[in-house]
Amino acid sequence: MTAPDTATRPPSPDVEQAEAAIVEHYPRLVRLAYLVLPPSLGRNRRVLTAHSLVQRALPRGRREGAAAVRGGVPGQRGGEGDAGYAYVRLRVLRSALEAGVPLTFRALPRRAQLPPVLPQVWGLRLFPRSGGAEELALDQWLATLGGPGRAACVLRALERLSESEVLRVLDEAGVADPAAAVLESGDPANDSLFASPEFDPCVLQARPTDLLRRRRLARAALAAGAALAVCGALLALPGGGWGSEGPAAPPYARNAVAEQALDPGKLVRAAPTLWRTSSRTDYSAWPARGDRADDAGLLRRALAVWARPGSSVVVSATPDTPAGPPMGPAQLLFAGAVDQAVVVLFYDGLRVVRYAEPRAGSTGAALDFARTDGASADTATALVLSRVDGNVRYLTAPWVTGAALRDLLKPGEAPAPLKPAPDGVTPPVPGPAPAGSCTSWNALALTGDGATRLITDLGELTPARLTSGAPGAERDVTEAAELGDWSRIACLLPSVRSHGVRTVNAWTYAKQQLPEGDGTAAWLCTRAETWRGTADRVQAQFLAPGAPLAAQAARSEGSPACGPREPRVLAGVLWKSRAGQWYVLAAGSAQFASLSVSGGGVSGAANGNRLAVKAPAGAQVDLSGKLTDGTKAGVLR
Repeated sequence: MTAPDTATRPPSPDVEQAEAAIVEHYPRLVRLAYLVLPPSLGRNRRVLTAHSLVQRALPRGRREGAAAVRGGVPGQRGGEGDAGYAYVRLRVLRSALEAGVPLTFRALPRRAQLPPVLPQVWGLRLFPRSGGAEELALDQWLATLGGPGRAACVLRALERLSESEVLRVLDEAGVADPAAAVLESGDPANDSLFASPEFDPCVLQARPTDLLRRRRLARAALAAGAALAVCGALLALPGGGWGSEGPAAPPYARNAVAEQALDPGKLVRAAPTLWRTSSRTDYSAWPARGDRADDAGLLRRALAVWARPGSSVVVSATPDTPAGPPMGPAQLLFAGAVDQAVVVLFYDGLRVVRYAEPRAGSTGAALDFARTDGASADTATALVLSRVDGNVRYLTAPWVTGAALRDLLKPGEAPAPLKPAPDGVTPPVPGPAPAGSCTSWNALALTGDGATRLITDLGELTPARLTSGAPGAERDVTEAAELGDWSRIACLLPSVRSHGVRTVNAWTYAKQQLPEGDGTAAWLCTRAETWRGTADRVQAQFLAPGAPLAAQAARSEGSPACGPREPRVLAGVLWKSRAGQWYVLAAGSAQFASLSVSGGGVSGAANGNRLAVKAPAGAQVDLSGKLTDGTKAGVLR
C-alpha cells in the first residue's frame, strides 16, 4: 500500500471532486474566465462564454487519484479541495486562452473559439455593471494585452499567486513564454480593482436586443407555426397521432398486451388497508393517492409517455435500471399536483416510475426510473415527489404515522416535527447540503410499523436508508452515539449520490489510542449498498480526536468488505502528532490478529488489530494483516 503525504496533491481529481470545486468557487472562476477572454468579443458574448467555459470544465470521466488507484494510505484530511479547484482553474484558463486565438482556415476551430452552446439568453443583452473611471481605464489597458498577459495579471491579482506560481500555472496552461506574459502583466498597484463589480459576470444588467428585427422574425415564425398546426391537426385525427397522449412518440406497433398496459382503466389500485394484512410490506401495498388519481386523461398521457417517450421528454434512470415500457398493467401509487408540476407514480414490481408534466403554460415532460426490487418495510418508507429551489417533497408509506426533519450535523438538536398531508405528501423540506456546501445535511426520521427509520435524499427517486451497526446486525440510527458518528461522516455522502443506493450503513469497527497521549481516534466503515446488489461503495474513515469531520482513509467499489459476506476491513493513514512526529496508523476489524507495515523507511508489526509506527514525512508503505485463522488479508481497495 502506497502512502502519500498529506500535502501531496493527486494528479487529477475525480468528477465529484471537480464538481464540488466548480459549485463552491463558481463566481470566482467565471470572473477569471471573463477577464482572460479577449475584449473584442464584446461584453455580452464574454459573459455567456465565461459561464460556458466554467460549466464545461467538469472532466468527462471518473478519474481517481493516484493514491486510490494504488491502494495507498492517504494523509489526514488536507489538500483534496485545493487540488480540485486548481485542476478546474487550469481547465478554465486553458479554454479562455484558446478562445482568444484567431480563427483561420489552416486548422479546425476549437470549441472555445465558437459561440457557446449553453447558456443562451434570447431577447436580452447581458453585461456587468459599469464602474468608475479607474475601472474603465483598467479595462482599456487589459484590451491592449495579449491573452497570456491578461492571464498572468488575473492569476496575480485575483488568485494571489506568487510570481513563481504564476509562471508554473501559465506553463501548465500551454503558454509559450510565461516569463514574457508576467512582464507584460504590468504593475500590481491596481490589482484591487479586479474585484470591482465592473468585472463580475455573475451580477449583470440587461437591455433588449434589436426590437424591429425581432418583430420581423416573430411574424415569420407565426407563419411557420400556422403551417405546423395544420399538419398537427391532421396527425391528431382518430386512429393515430399525438392528440391525447401529450409528448409521447407515435406508436410503432399494435399489441394486445401492450395496449392493456396503456389503458388507465387497467391500472392496479391497492386497497387503502392492504398493508395491514399483506404478507409483503413494500410498494405493492401502497394505495393509490393524490387529487388526480381518477384523472383518466392524465393517466393515459403518463402511460403513453412511459411506453414511448418523445424527443421533448427528459428521461433519467438509476444505474442498471431498465427504462423500457411496462410489461403489463402497472400499479398506481400517486397522481396529483405537486408544486409547479403534476406528478404520477407507478410501480411495476421491478421499478418505480415517476412521470411529471408542467401544471400550465409549457410543454414537455420528465420520466424517471428507479429500481426497487426486493424492497421491504425498511426501504419502502418514502419516495421523492419533487425537488424545487433546493427543497424536497416526499410521499410517505401508508404505515408512516410521524415524520420529523433532522440535521445530521447537529446530533444534539431534537428533530423538527413535520405534518404530512392526509395523502402522505410532506411539506417542502430543505434538501441535504444546499448550494453545494456541507454546513448541514438534512434527513427525514419516519416513524411507523414499530420503528423510526432515518432516510436522506441522494438525488434519486428512492431516498436511501441510513443505519448503524456491524455487518449483519444493522439497526436504525436512534442512539446518541450513532447520531454522533453520522455527524462526522454525513459530508462524505455526496460520493455515493446518484448511484442507485438503497442503504448506507456506518460502523465503528475500531478505536485506537494515539501515540504521545494525543487521545483516542475512531475508525469507521461506511457501506453504501445498491438496489441492484452490485457496485456497492465502501469507505474506511479515520476520525481524529476533536476533528469535526472524518477523513477518508480508503475506498472501494464492488468490494464485499464491511458487509455480511466479508465482515472485515483494514485501512491506514499517515498521521502527524501534536509534537510534529509522523506515524503510520492502521486499524482492522476484530477478525485481524496482527498487522505489519514495511517500505519507505518504515518497518513494524503489532499483535492485535491496531498499529502505530513512526515514519518519515511522505513515507510510502505497504500495509497488510493476518486474520485469526492464519490467512493473510490486505487493505481495503
